[in-house]
Formats: sequence, C-alpha cells, structure tokens
Amino acid sequence: MIARITPPAWTRWVLPGIAAAILLGYPLVFGTVYTNIFIHFAIFAVFAASLNMLVSYTGLLSFGHALFFGGGAYATALALENIPGMGLFPAIFTGGLAGAAFALIVSPLLNRVRDTAFALLTLALGQLAYMACIKLRDITHGEDGVGGFPIPDLSIPGVVSVSMVPAQNFYYLAIVILGICLLLMWFLTKTPFGSIMIGIRDNPQRVDFLGFNIPLTKCLIFTLSGFFAGIAGSVYALFNNLVTPDGVFHIMTSFTPIMMVYVGGIGTFAGPIAGSGLMTIIEEIATRYTTQLVLFNGILLVLVVMFFRTGFVGLYLLLKQKL
Repeated sequence: MIARITPPAWTRWVLPGIAAAILLGYPLVFGTVYTNIFIHFAIFAVFAASLNMLVSYTGLLSFGHALFFGGGAYATALALENIPGMGLFPAIFTGGLAGAAFALIVSPLLNRVRDTAFALLTLALGQLAYMACIKLRDITHGEDGVGGFPIPDLSIPGVVSVSMVPAQNFYYLAIVILGICLLLMWFLTKTPFGSIMIGIRDNPQRVDFLGFNIPLTKCLIFTLSGFFAGIAGSVYALFNNLVTPDGVFHIMTSFTPIMMVYVGGIGTFAGPIAGSGLMTIIEEIATRYTTQLVLFNGILLVLVVMFFRTGFVGLYLLLKQKL
C-alpha cells in the first residue's frame, strides 16, 4: 500500500498568495485594454452570481434579471446626476437598494406562478422596464440614456482621495466589490437560510410541512438577488459613465448571465464566476473574427447543454472524482 503524502500546511496559502499577487499587479502588467476586460468580467461575475442564487439554489429561472441590473444602473446614474456631492459608496449602495426595491415590488406577482410561467413573466417584466425607460424621457432621457454624470472619487476625508476615472484605479474598486459580493453570497448559502433555499428547490412540500413560509422566503431570496444585481448595475454605470435602455434593459442583458451560469456550471457556487471568465475571454476572441456574437453564443450554449450539462465546473469536479 502506498502511503498518501500530505502536503505541508503552508502550501494551502501558496496558490491564494500567487492569485492575490497576480490580481494586484494585473493592471500594471497588462495595460488599459485588458484591465477594462477584467472589469467587465468582475461586473458580470457579480451579476451572474446574483442570478445563480435563484437558478442553482432555489430552482427559479429568471429571463428578466436585467430589470434589477438596469434598475441599479439607472438609480446610480440619476442619483449622481441630480445629487451634488454624492459619495462613491452611497452611489453604489443606491444601485443595490434600487435593484432590491424592484425585486421586492414584483416578487408578490412572481410568487403566483412557477416554472415556465415564472420565466416568461420575468421576461415580460424586463421588457416592460425596457419600454418604460424609453418612454419616460423626462426622467431617463429616453434612448439617449443618462451619461456624463460625475464619477465620485474614492476618498477618506483628510486622509486620501483617489480618482475612479482611470481604469487602473477603477480596477481595484471592481475587484473589492466582486470579492465582498461573492463572500456575502457564499456566506448566505452556508447559513440555515441557504438550506431552506435548497429545500425549496428540491422538496418544497417538505419545507412547507416544516412550517416555513415559502412565498415570503421566495420574496426575500428574490430581493437579495435583486440587490446584488443592482450592485453590479451600479458598478457598470460608474465604469461606462453612460446608461442606456439598450445597454442595461435589453433582452440580451438578461440572457448573458444565464449563459454564464450554464456554461460555468449550474448547481455550483463557482459556476457563474467561471462562466463569466470563460464567456469574457471567448467573446473577446470571437469579436475579432465575427460580428455575429449572438449566434456564436447560441451555438456555444447548445454544445454545453448537449455534451456537458453540468458546465465546465461540473466537468472539472467529475474528472476530479474519477482521478
């Protein structure tokens, strides 16, 4: 019998340490273009992870998650446009609250339907928000969107003030927001509330029998998911300094995180993060050779569903078990 070699305890910190060093030095090594690409990945990783709370942990497939992403983006943009001197983190938190508010408003309606009807109703609500955003020109500026609003500095009064306009500076804000949001969502899945989420997905009758209020719990889950989607939309608004209906409420904005969840690995926490990274890289390469990115993404999703339904993270875990 061959004895199993246990690696020293310090090796557990080697890979995280290397990863941290790469993240810290990334914008200095790769320049502005690839820094912008990473920021895009960070934004959509949070967005996809917020959808994953519904899809993987609660069994609710939303086709209109752009409603909360766009709500957060517009809330931040309009707040910065109309409230002089608003700080950076209050602006981001405003976006999260807007996403949560939209989710809380529509959740009682969504509680009345399930499965396909739920998905289609979320799609309809997302498109309703898109049309409302175009029609309410006095508030949202219609198709032109909200742009040119001031980007607050990251400041500690009397200590430091850092401009968020340069991509290299914004990059560090993006990875901090990504880390905090993912940590909070991961912690949520490890609590008793996370167990209730999974119970609603797998056996709602048993959860109901145990005395939990399923409609109220779904409302809370939906609101939390909307909050994190709103945070992602807020960071998107700050990064682009422009928010338009086509940019944040378009149907493809809702389908993008769905793609990331399924390509990365549905049913896993790391799936949407991996999916966001893979989709960002694939899209960046694909746009150099074709303008039909939607068709390309559709083919990729079909291949994933046909040949490895658990996504890349699921495939990795399966191979790891066999080896």
